[in-house]
Amino acid sequence: MNFSHQAAKHRRTVRNRHNDAVRNPMRYTLGTAAKATGKAKSTILRAVKSGAVSATKAHDGSYEIEPSELHRVFPPNGTQQVASNDAQPNEEHSATLRIRLEVLEAERQRERDQMQATIDDLRARLDRSEDRVTALLASPSKRMRWWPW
Repeated sequence: MNFSHQAAKHRRTVRNRHNDAVRNPMRYTLGTAAKATGKAKSTILRAVKSGAVSATKAHDGSYEIEPSELHRVFPPNGTQQVASNDAQPNEEHSATLRIRLEVLEAERQRERDQMQATIDDLRARLDRSEDRVTALLASPSKRMRWWPW
């Protein structure tokens, strides 16, 4: 292949890519795709590179993503989910959290009671040992002599 043939082929390829973009001006770039979905550009790029979203690479290195292909994976930013379907799981979730909180509070109270019982036992032992030490120090001790006479 000579140089002029390669240049002509390259011009046709660039022109075809340009014509494709002109035919469908609704293609997203990474930035517009991120804005349309409310995701980060890195998230969209990761999906493109992993093959979850199909995209074509333009001659300048940017990606062109069909809106239908993008929204197949990522819902549009402005869509709202049905509230009636979401209400029940949230209520169940909050009820589950309430029950878990009650269980944790009961366990915490049990541990507090157990620690208080340990503290009371240690105080009683300390008082008894103080009484013994005081009694030993107060009593006169008999001196033992070496010589029995």
